[in-house]
Amino acid sequence: MTALLPATMTAGLPYPLGAHSDGLGVNFAVFSAHAQRIDVCIFDERGRKELRRYTLPECTDEVWHGYLPDARPGLVYGLRAHGPYDPKNGHRFNPHKLLLDPYARKLQGRVRWSDALFGYRTGHGKADLSFDRRDSAACMPKAVVVHDSYNWAGQNAPRIPWADTVIYEAHIKGVSMLRPDLPDTACGTWTALADPRFIEHLNKLGVTTLELLPVQAFLDDRFLVDRGLSNYWGYNTLAYFAPDRSYLINDDYNEIRRAIRRLHAAGIEVVLDVVYNHTAEGNELGPTLSWRGLDNASYYRLMPDEKRYYINDTGCGNTVNFSHPRVVQMVMDSLRHWVESYDIDGFRFDLGVTLGREDHGFDPGAGFFDALMQDPVLRRVKLISEPWDVGIDGYQLGNQPAGMAEWNAEFRDAIRRFWAGEAGLRAQLPECLLASPALFDRRFRRPWVSINYVASHDGFTAHDLVTYANKHNDANGDDNIDGHDANFSNNWGEEGPTENPDIAGVRLQVLKSMLASVFLSNGTPMLLAGDEFGNSQQGNNNAYCQDNELSWLDWDQAASAQGRELTDFVASLTALRREEASLSFAEYNHSNTELCPGLTRVAWLDMDGQAMTEEGWQFAEGRVLGLRRAAWRDASTVQVSLLLVNASHEDVTFQVPNAPALEWSLALDTRVATRNKPVRHSMRPDNTVPLAAHSLVLLRATHRPDTGNHDGTHKSS
Repeated sequence: MTALLPATMTAGLPYPLGAHSDGLGVNFAVFSAHAQRIDVCIFDERGRKELRRYTLPECTDEVWHGYLPDARPGLVYGLRAHGPYDPKNGHRFNPHKLLLDPYARKLQGRVRWSDALFGYRTGHGKADLSFDRRDSAACMPKAVVVHDSYNWAGQNAPRIPWADTVIYEAHIKGVSMLRPDLPDTACGTWTALADPRFIEHLNKLGVTTLELLPVQAFLDDRFLVDRGLSNYWGYNTLAYFAPDRSYLINDDYNEIRRAIRRLHAAGIEVVLDVVYNHTAEGNELGPTLSWRGLDNASYYRLMPDEKRYYINDTGCGNTVNFSHPRVVQMVMDSLRHWVESYDIDGFRFDLGVTLGREDHGFDPGAGFFDALMQDPVLRRVKLISEPWDVGIDGYQLGNQPAGMAEWNAEFRDAIRRFWAGEAGLRAQLPECLLASPALFDRRFRRPWVSINYVASHDGFTAHDLVTYANKHNDANGDDNIDGHDANFSNNWGEEGPTENPDIAGVRLQVLKSMLASVFLSNGTPMLLAGDEFGNSQQGNNNAYCQDNELSWLDWDQAASAQGRELTDFVASLTALRREEASLSFAEYNHSNTELCPGLTRVAWLDMDGQAMTEEGWQFAEGRVLGLRRAAWRDASTVQVSLLLVNASHEDVTFQVPNAPALEWSLALDTRVATRNKPVRHSMRPDNTVPLAAHSLVLLRATHRPDTGNHDGTHKSS
């Protein structure tokens, strides 16, 4: 094919950015405000031998461009950028380093770690102020020109309303590597997600939305490779437009599209966790792979007085510069690519605060957010922020732009601490159970904005929260100093696995109560994959580098008696959410609004059935609480639920109030049968309910008032 290519390029066009085939040739367009020249290097189909080199002939508005007649999809290429190597002023051009096109949609090969990847002489006395002339091409992956074509005819994305959403957070490899019912070639790939048995599992759980850890091409850090580990989670992006090839069977990107199509057919959305806050190039001592070599001063935030150094609001060495319009354009183009080419249903933004940082700090009205919220393609998909980073004023929970949901870490920590038995937590439950109105109830935001969870990929699994008092991260090779120290966990008497049936019983009961708290609260519930059957990471709360059985889901545990019991339990929780309007308010409402005489939307009750008093809220040792919620199911019927929680070490009796007169039925009890205390599901004749230690009970009733309407107010006669 290369024999057919012309000797020179023609001018081409500055848009679209990247390499695009029009059927007669390929147009190349690369942004660099400070380069003096950019070359395109053409390689053989395996990416091993450079065959030709072209200089992009034109530059328009800081975009270098050229057109290569007769080039076709499948063309393998890399870039070289010429310009000043002047780190003190923010410039790190080095034409000896082959660079990935930031818009590369497919990669050929992987990074092979070598000192040649660095723009400076590693080990030199001047460190990154030195200059390295070794060619890095042999160590670099190359970009491949692709032609996106897939027949989506008849495809209808589920478009699940936020109010009905149940999220399942999973790692695409870890969720299926130990599946005994899959061919080995399918384990750990997109194809495994399309397997009918996995889809049936999600449907049984009531999952509507599958949220996947990063699937964009990522880099395994050199220090991890040297330890025999990898960047398993994938939060180290190498290419924003290209899927990581390790999750494919035959390097066929249509495997992704087929999986998404089958998930959609089953009513399940696919949301991607994306990492635009930093890149895989690290700090000033990192490798030169793409953005650094093309225009370091534009793509990254640099220290204002010492441009040699990077602002590190991410804790990962560098911070992508969202104050630059071309950076915003790149990220917007990337997001649209995933929606339009792969029919992705939404995104969870890692370290979302970084995306809203301007020169003056975080701004919910930052340029990127403005662009995102008005985009005709992206405004129709789900948008979720991890609302913090490690920079100044980096904790911005509740301050993300309207239209974006947020991971609610305050819910996570308070629920963990409450069920771990800490004192003084009862007064925090109203915020947790009602979707944190103090944080989110403004700008017409809805309760779904609060993403509620007790466990995610980062930290203990739910099982480990009741099994380990301390983290056990020795396998990571950092002497157990990595990972969070404040886990708010409790081992209930013995660290790690136990043969003691009493300890095991308490653990299971607390685990069920924590999971029930997630699904029976207002807001959007999120479940970590494997928590539905008690998956463990052996106490590792930072398994980012563990691509092995420590992080892969244990499907043998799922098949055990306890695993099946837990799975059925989670399925019952999502079914309750679907059935009971009072468990998931669509709007923030004034709690004391009457739906009918004596029945307010929300009532907080002490164990004697009376309204909570200020003294009761402030009682530090109080660990028992009742929450009564009511909502219209239809024009004539009000659904009422009564959630009772007891995080104390003692069994108690809860008095159910009898005004208004309601016929309560038991919907849920997290009590676990023991040798001496079998579970008896009954309400006593005196309207009291036995509430076991560490347990949660849900009662429900329906009420048909004489007068009432949908706006939730009582009509006077």
